[in-house]
Amino acid sequence: MQLAFPLRTERLVIRPLSMGDVTRHHEIYSNPDVVRYLYDRPLSLPAAQEHLARRCKVDLPSGDGWLNLAVEVEGEGVLIGELGLSLVSEVHRHCEIGYVFDPAYAGHGYATEAAALMVEVAFSAMGAHRVSGRLDARNDSSARLLERLGMRREAHFRENEFVKGEWTDEVVYAVLEDEWRLAHDPAKSFAFRV
Repeated sequence: MQLAFPLRTERLVIRPLSMGDVTRHHEIYSNPDVVRYLYDRPLSLPAAQEHLARRCKVDLPSGDGWLNLAVEVEGEGVLIGELGLSLVSEVHRHCEIGYVFDPAYAGHGYATEAAALMVEVAFSAMGAHRVSGRLDARNDSSARLLERLGMRREAHFRENEFVKGEWTDEVVYAVLEDEWRLAHDPAKSFAFRV
């Protein structure tokens, strides 16, 4: 199954990443504040090129793969962030979302709006029963985003990952499809087709 791109929200265009995004991809992933709670350290330009090249695919994920997409503000044509969607388990119909945004675009609700679209794609296009988000426990802004989506905090794992030379805690948030449907009017659903 494939999505018909671009996907749109009220203010955003979500499209496949391309190698033409390398300058903005590098600007975002070379920012120490952006990668602080990610597995990567700030990326050099060659590392950003390799990193982006692995993300330029448009098939819905299967197995342990991810679908990564570009986010732009409608009419601006500038990459402001990236979204990710992974199929954690086909048997258990469990998907995971992820996101990375340029801090220069914070405070406008763009990340929440874009992440909500990915949750909807997981439920509508992938048949998910449950969608989760995992994050470093220190990442308060990401936790607030997942809470705005209606996800509940389900777990806090103490020092379960060794990242960038230190033990880190991880928290997990999730929402079930029936909970999502109760909170989101289907008549106002996002503009996407499969």
